[in-house]
Amino acid sequence: MRIPSTFGQYVPVESWVHALDARTKMALVAGFTALLFMADGFVGLACAAALLMLAIRVSHVPWRIALRGVRAVMLILLITLAANALRWNPATVSLVRVGPLAVDAEGLVTGLFFVVRIVLLVVGTSLLTLTTSPVALTDALERIMRPLARIGFPAGEVAMMLTIALRFIPTTAQEAEKIVVAQTARGARFDEGGLVRRARAYIPVLVPLFVNLFRRADDLATAMESRCYRGGTGRTRLREAVMRTTDWAVLLLGPAVLIALGIVL
Repeated sequence: MRIPSTFGQYVPVESWVHALDARTKMALVAGFTALLFMADGFVGLACAAALLMLAIRVSHVPWRIALRGVRAVMLILLITLAANALRWNPATVSLVRVGPLAVDAEGLVTGLFFVVRIVLLVVGTSLLTLTTSPVALTDALERIMRPLARIGFPAGEVAMMLTIALRFIPTTAQEAEKIVVAQTARGARFDEGGLVRRARAYIPVLVPLFVNLFRRADDLATAMESRCYRGGTGRTRLREAVMRTTDWAVLLLGPAVLIALGIVL
């Protein structure tokens, strides 16, 4: 089993999407999410898919990297499809029947609709981290939550925590992949037996994985303390994020157009 180590990891290439301010891209993701949940048919999802394909093409992110996030939610997709398509003792005409279980045509269409929506949501949101560096993402989150600091909300600390969590996704995948390879070399088998046996086979992987994560978190905390990190108060930046005319135009028009499409479709 190979775990995708590039999921959620920043891809440093030159593109128009990379050049946009992180706050603008967050607004576009919010508008795209609204479009997905407001669309009530496959026409709306097809429009969202076309816009997403255009964004991936413009961002110059390789397709194999942009679509790898779907593997992480494959189990959720299967459960969603089964939960909508399967019926117990259905009274309607079914496509396939095995004993009391049957696949209902209407339920299958509904399940496919939700599966496509989840796939588009995962790919669309992962495109944000693929085209935005962790530093820019932290800066954008802190600036967005800065008004809440007036009521005592730790905007800087929360922004740093969320960014570190996003940054640890590919790191955790890499650590898990190394442990799986090491366990396989020692004779462990992860593709044999039933579901329970396979789940138990991953217990020797989870223990060292969590140990390594706690060790890495401790090293990170020590490094931040040695660099006198005290939250967002008094913090300076090497490069200040500035909203350009293009960013303002996309920020004002992009989410509005996406939400309007969701209403119409």
